[in-house]
Amino acid sequence: MKMLLGSGELRAMARGCAILGAGGGGDPHLGLLQVLQASADYGPVPLVDLDELPDDSLIMPCGGIGAPTVSIEKIENRDEGGRLPYYLEGATGRTVSALMCSEIGGANGLLPVCWAAQMGLPVLDGDGMGRAFPEVPMVAMHLAGISPSPAVMTDERGNVMVFRTITGDWMERLERAAAVEFGGSASATEYTLSVAQARAGAIVPNTVSLAIRVGRAVAEAEGGSPVDALLAEVGGYRLISGKISDVERRTTSGFVRGSVLVEGLGDDAGRLARLELQNENLIALERGRVLASVPDLICVLDSETADAIVTERVRYGQRVTVIAFACDPIWRTDKGIATVGPRAFGYDFDYQPVEDLAGAAT
Repeated sequence: MKMLLGSGELRAMARGCAILGAGGGGDPHLGLLQVLQASADYGPVPLVDLDELPDDSLIMPCGGIGAPTVSIEKIENRDEGGRLPYYLEGATGRTVSALMCSEIGGANGLLPVCWAAQMGLPVLDGDGMGRAFPEVPMVAMHLAGISPSPAVMTDERGNVMVFRTITGDWMERLERAAAVEFGGSASATEYTLSVAQARAGAIVPNTVSLAIRVGRAVAEAEGGSPVDALLAEVGGYRLISGKISDVERRTTSGFVRGSVLVEGLGDDAGRLARLELQNENLIALERGRVLASVPDLICVLDSETADAIVTERVRYGQRVTVIAFACDPIWRTDKGIATVGPRAFGYDFDYQPVEDLAGAAT
């Protein structure tokens, strides 16, 4: 066992998940409240490495699906976690040995810990993305050729659906449509895999401990700037500091979409940057020039505390610093860029690493 996820670890993890979410993954404050309650009720959850589990053990990736704006008001009732493995085990004939975050970002990095506490299961130190992405097949398991089926989706009312689809894209289409009918958000598991498959490179490892480390770096920035401490921890780049001058945000087809304008202040006075959103911050532009793009992470931070502001909480007048930092190397492969690069989201330009873009701007 790597560690027990007690109150201190969970609070640091929530802060780190908010940053790794790149604006998405759901409100980490609500996720933290849920996981702290579950930990108090059932005890702390063990965090384990792959080498602590047998090769044939079944890992259940899980989390929420839908529009983060909806999940602020339509929250889980905690029964969802128990239904997911019950129906998954019925569909596969195998027993779930550990839970894993489908994405480490936002509340979705915390919900599996909440459910694991109730089930008495460990959580694997890893996830499917190393950040948050908006669509179901945007996971390392997809790149590794793992089947998304069978998948299970449930909501707070007790509705359950089991999906078997031919591709990850079909899983996205059908699950997204179901999430809309469920009221805009639901809980789900897809891309179930064995420990042996995970060891072969089908996950992004050590991301729970990364979230804890990132959260602690911000919280423990003694006497200095929390933003600078975070940039040092993740090897990031400051894109612009200023205030939110406009927000255009809409909830449609199970996603939050829109854009945010950041007006530069201080050393950045006179600059104007635009962020484009699909649950997460996808690209950052300044007068048509790309500052950063998916799959690299773009985060909007409170300029004083370095706490990440999720896309559904961004509002006019906030004083923010926008940063960007490198994604996991798996997303910089040809297959990774084809799956989650700018063109995968409909943008007519090729991906450039944030460090190259930052170097070109200096």
